[in-house]
Amino acid sequence: VQLQASGGGLVQPGGSLRLSCAASGSISINVMGWYRQAPGKQRELVALITRGGSTNYPDFVKGRVTISRDNAKNTVYLQMNSLNAEDTAVYYCYAEGTIWQLWGQGTQVTVSS
Repeated sequence: VQLQASGGGLVQPGGSLRLSCAASGSISINVMGWYRQAPGKQRELVALITRGGSTNYPDFVKGRVTISRDNAKNTVYLQMNSLNAEDTAVYYCYAEGTIWQLWGQGTQVTVSS
């Protein structure tokens, strides 16, 4: 099973991006989500969503980020709005089953004018 992320890129301050991450293979995924890591900083949580649709956001993204998922497609989405320079980072897709965790390869998001 692999996680394939897409949708990163360069966006101007105040702009929006939508990231997608699809899990290949037939697998039951409990939690999907996104983390990010900026240069020189630790990886941090951006958003998580359970199979039932419960979500978890840290305070610094609340109101700007929406996570959603399509269980039939084993795909998770991250809609990011009002982006600023501090959101520049590599964004990693994450998936969790009963006894396993999986990380995607990361997609770069750069917020710059």
